[in-house]
Amino acid sequence: MSPPEAAKARLAYIDWMRGLACLLMFQTHCYDSWLSPQARQSRFFMYSQLGGTFPAPLFLFLAGISFALVTEKLWHKNLPAAQIGRTTILRGGEIFCYGLLFRLQEYVVSWGWAPKSDLLRVDVLNTIGLSMMLLGVVCWIVLALSARAGGLPINRAALILAAAGTALLISLLSPPLWTTWRPTWLPWPIESYVDGVHNLGVPQAGLFPVFPWTAFAFAGLAVGFILQSQWARALESRAFFAMGLAGSVLIEFARWLDRQPRQLYAVQDYWHTSPSFFLIRVGMLLVIMAASYGWCRWGFGQWGFSPLILLGQASLLVYWVHIEFVYGRVSILPKHRMGIGGASAGLLVISLAMLALAYIRTKTKGRGVELMPWLHRVPARA
Repeated sequence: MSPPEAAKARLAYIDWMRGLACLLMFQTHCYDSWLSPQARQSRFFMYSQLGGTFPAPLFLFLAGISFALVTEKLWHKNLPAAQIGRTTILRGGEIFCYGLLFRLQEYVVSWGWAPKSDLLRVDVLNTIGLSMMLLGVVCWIVLALSARAGGLPINRAALILAAAGTALLISLLSPPLWTTWRPTWLPWPIESYVDGVHNLGVPQAGLFPVFPWTAFAFAGLAVGFILQSQWARALESRAFFAMGLAGSVLIEFARWLDRQPRQLYAVQDYWHTSPSFFLIRVGMLLVIMAASYGWCRWGFGQWGFSPLILLGQASLLVYWVHIEFVYGRVSILPKHRMGIGGASAGLLVISLAMLALAYIRTKTKGRGVELMPWLHRVPARA
């Protein structure tokens, strides 16, 4: 196996995890859009939506890991901190603009019944782009401050600590910023990026503000830099196993922390802003990452055709397109009128259609037939 092929195989777990996030996203959106009010009262629907708590953290976490890989490449080219910062921040700004463009498209497609305020919804693409810009700012500051110290190990340790510390700080600030510290003095389009309030007066659970969602990107950034260390490169399998073990320990620690009689906050929403729940999800992301690495290295992840890797390679495109066929005017099934069986059949159709679209997108890449070449992966590129 040539060095480029070996590197691609090592990083296959990123596309595999992103493909898993796509599948979870499909089932969450399909059941949410199509199930009737009666079916939505079922335990089946409850568990289907529980799986929906993972796609956004997965996408953000993987964006952080990919961001670390790109920053590492630029860093080893001996580029100055300012140039690394500008390059990565501009890429984040590009993704943020895609998010705004997506909102504009949704508004145009829904012309006549969608409120103008939908143009300013804080959706996951907006948050991924903004998160990448914030990652770039933090890396820029750390690299600039540590440049005088010299030596890659010192810079790496500073980057890991800064990323992990920022993730923890965002998580700790989320409960009060959603309740007692809400920045109500800001215009609602700006406040919505802090607490997801939109124009409705209270934070909305279906939106993706900086607090707490960006914390997952910073957690991924810390993990990405750890995985690029000399130790992790030399003992790659052990490093991933250690990450999975650390994730399991983190889950148990967060559960123990939540059981303590004395709580840090007077008011908090466990399922949306609790630091304990954030730690549990980060722990589960680490376990999933270790399992996906094992699957891609020793399992069937690299044995010929891999649907999840294929979906992951075109994740932004399938995200963009499937929304129209699930929530848009061209929905393939009537909204809020289907039973579990009918909605499940629709989910199968959507999944297969998006897999076919990803296959076409991947096979036509680089052959001069890309109509929208930027509708591909979310992570930053070198």
